[in-house]
Amino acid sequence: MIGKLKGLIDEYADSYVLVDVNGVCYEVHCSNQTLQALPSVGEAASVLIEMHVREDQLKMFGFATALERDWFRLLTTVQGVGQKVALAILSTLKISELQSAIALQDKAMVARTPGVGPKVAQRIVTELKDKTPSLAAVDSAVSDLQADMDQAAAPKAMAEAVSALTNLGYSSVQASAAVATIIKREGDGTGTATLIRLALKELSQ
Repeated sequence: MIGKLKGLIDEYADSYVLVDVNGVCYEVHCSNQTLQALPSVGEAASVLIEMHVREDQLKMFGFATALERDWFRLLTTVQGVGQKVALAILSTLKISELQSAIALQDKAMVARTPGVGPKVAQRIVTELKDKTPSLAAVDSAVSDLQADMDQAAAPKAMAEAVSALTNLGYSSVQASAAVATIIKREGDGTGTATLIRLALKELSQ
């Protein structure tokens, strides 16, 4: 089995890249994140590989980091999540967003992925919550704020800022994370308008 390819980038397509290894070009399917992380055509690259072999097909999936590869493997353990869906999730969400969505059981965040319905999203956040030790890295301030929002116990300015951000199309996880970041930096007395303005700046980075 092939675990890594080292070669030159030969060509990019919408969902895969061709890697030239000593004159042999391998078609490697990647998430948008990995495609954006790889170098330009003609430059040297190293891609971690996950191979899937069937009677009629051999397919390679490539990752820029071991973390993304591990999440791909983990996602495909969930019923209804095949390689194509797992790659689509990793193309739609950053690893940190996926971690937060699972930690906070935010199925709506996962369901933003094309092809992932509410039932599959629910299975993902439910089945993976106890399988991901890296979830411990989720900022406790975000979890606390999310819990306060659920219980209508968050300070007015924070609640209004999160509400405004979600009305603009951001998920509750993204909004809570941005507001929690600003509160930690600016202090509890930050007003609603300032929270919204600084959180939007945070989210645009």
